[in-house]
Amino acid sequence: MTTAGDLYIGLMSGTSTDGVDGVLARIAPHGRPDVLAEASLPMPDDLRAALLALNAAGQDELERAARASIALAECYAQTTQRLLSATGHTPADITAIGAHGQTVRHRPELGYTIQLNAPALLAERTGIAVVADFRTRDVAAGGQGAPLVPAFHAAIFAADVPRAVLNLGGIANVTLLAPGRPVTGFDTGPANMLLDEWCRRHTGQHFDDDGAYAAAGRVDANILEYLLASEPWLAKRPPKSTGRDLFNADWLDTRLNAWAGYCRMLTPQDIQATLQRFTARTVAQAIEREAPDTQEVLVCGGGARNSALMRDLAECLGRPVATTDTHGVPAQSMEALAFAWLAHAHVHRIAAGLPEVTGASGPRVLGAMYPA
Repeated sequence: MTTAGDLYIGLMSGTSTDGVDGVLARIAPHGRPDVLAEASLPMPDDLRAALLALNAAGQDELERAARASIALAECYAQTTQRLLSATGHTPADITAIGAHGQTVRHRPELGYTIQLNAPALLAERTGIAVVADFRTRDVAAGGQGAPLVPAFHAAIFAADVPRAVLNLGGIANVTLLAPGRPVTGFDTGPANMLLDEWCRRHTGQHFDDDGAYAAAGRVDANILEYLLASEPWLAKRPPKSTGRDLFNADWLDTRLNAWAGYCRMLTPQDIQATLQRFTARTVAQAIEREAPDTQEVLVCGGGARNSALMRDLAECLGRPVATTDTHGVPAQSMEALAFAWLAHAHVHRIAAGLPEVTGASGPRVLGAMYPA
């Protein structure tokens, strides 16, 4: 290992299932990661449909899951090749790839979490060692297995003022950093997941580009307050995590159907605007409850590109809100960079599983290595 830092690749496909994000970074033992290249690969429509379908029980799940895992590994391999081509590096230059996989079930209360992946195939395709299966060791130790990124956030965003780092993927999760206090973090609820579902249903588009569809509607206070009050998970104290097992199309439809007559007076754009504010309110309520002294919020993930959602967040939080780009870390690639760092942590036997975050019985080194 060189003191200047080793090269790692991080790959992430999140609950939004919109694509694969990748970074190639130089990571020093005690330094800030230096991003050398970024790459994104849109999720093929057939693979996206297969992954979404696997979030619910269905026929021939084992076969479909295996085939989806192989297809996902091929996307990971393509993204890796783009990163190598962009930098001129060869597989021999890379210490390891950190590949998260695609979460299709997350039930830590039942002792399991499932991320589809084919890390052995990825190692074969790339000729690079792969670190994968990051969540299960924490779950085995009694933890939530999520969120995984607070240790990484603490390594690069710790400051002399209380700060929150908010990731807006399909699910929103927050890391709370404050001088002299343990790092904490948890999921706050849906971020883009319900927004994407409603937008796709009514426009055919995978997401609401910059919140334009929501901007054509108005927030309905009655539906908003009902959504906030009707889900007990939102009031649960950390440690906690969630996913499509809870916040999915059925969750939304059940609530809107309870107000079917009233909702007929609203436009689809009104519902979109209300769901956008719902995301902002759940984040704001969680931060206010768990870290009321937070002075600033740094935002990453796909939702950071939605300026309308960012405005809603600033209004609901009543605090300065900015993307992590303002601190030198690309918002869109933050999670991919986190998995490069988590691969580095695995190689160096750094315990990135934090019991203060997940509720595990102790800190754990996360992941399993598939040699090149």
